[in-house]
Amino acid sequence: MTKAMSIAAKTKQIVKKHGGDKSGMIAVLQDIQEAFNYLPKEALKTAAKAMNVPFSRVYEAATFYTAFSLKPRGKNVVKICMGTACHVRGAAVLQDKFERTLGIKPGETTKDKKFSLETVNCVGACALGPVVVINADYHGQVTMKKIDKIIDNINKEGA
Repeated sequence: MTKAMSIAAKTKQIVKKHGGDKSGMIAVLQDIQEAFNYLPKEALKTAAKAMNVPFSRVYEAATFYTAFSLKPRGKNVVKICMGTACHVRGAAVLQDKFERTLGIKPGETTKDKKFSLETVNCVGACALGPVVVINADYHGQVTMKKIDKIIDNINKEGA
């Protein structure tokens, strides 16, 4: 089975799980992203056809929401909150540390596909600022030392 065929088959399963119509489009896109860690173009085309909506509508939703990515991302997505509370507590310094430690800038992925780095406007955990979210794990009151520990733990887990 080719890569495109496996993407199409998995996407069809996801669309079917959500009832097959456009009312579940966002949930479909979320599940596609969870399955592939981004939204492959083939998956968007397959989903559009399966939900009987124009590709442009699916693409519009995929590009409107910042939670969706059209580019392949690393296994571990590091999101640095740059909201006001986090910013005044040093988020920019943390961003610089992550960039130096991982060797990538926001929007990029490490060559080994282990990490992607992103900045976000707010994660809704202002009291814990500065906040870094890695995959679904929130890390509050992050310091330079905590960054090293976080990265070391991920590397030890072999993630």
